[in-house]
Amino acid sequence: MDNDGFVLQIKELNFGYKKDKLIYENFSLDLKKSEIKAIVGSSGSGKSTLFELITNNLKPLKGEINSSKIASIYQDPYSSFHPTHSILEQISDVILNLDMLELKELLKQLNLEYDLIEKKPHELSGGQLQRCSILRALLMKPELLLVDEATSALDNIIALDVMKLILKFLPNYGILLITHDLHLASWCSDEIIKLESDE
Repeated sequence: MDNDGFVLQIKELNFGYKKDKLIYENFSLDLKKSEIKAIVGSSGSGKSTLFELITNNLKPLKGEINSSKIASIYQDPYSSFHPTHSILEQISDVILNLDMLELKELLKQLNLEYDLIEKKPHELSGGQLQRCSILRALLMKPELLLVDEATSALDNIIALDVMKLILKFLPNYGILLITHDLHLASWCSDEIIKLESDE
């Protein structure tokens, strides 16, 4: 997808788990490379549902979603990795023909030691493992990065460091950020889209 630099276009999206109760009605959104937009709302407002629609795990009732190559970073890094395999093994499973020079350069930029990715997920701290999630996402060379509450399970200082690392690579992709944290969204986003919950 390369319509005037857009990495995501959502046009007049309608979706609800019940047809008589729509979460999204005629919802539209455009996102360009090097741009970050935040989806902010409380639990039940449809934030994660939107990501499920973008990744094609859910089908819209009406409307159109077009996106470039996607990578995702999720809230709980421990659920993003298999517990019995090393980080490196799991990266190698996703990234065919892994470029070791590129891997080592990204490790340096993410403040990760090579021996850390030879360990299993439970041997790493939450902050280290979230940086491994970022590493894996970047190695996939996405044009669209979906970031789903990626800092909410971390303490404030580590959360800020992780978000700065994600933003460091922003020229390479567009970011759609899900968060309930309006302060975080205000700090880093070009645009904030607020969702209201009916609950």
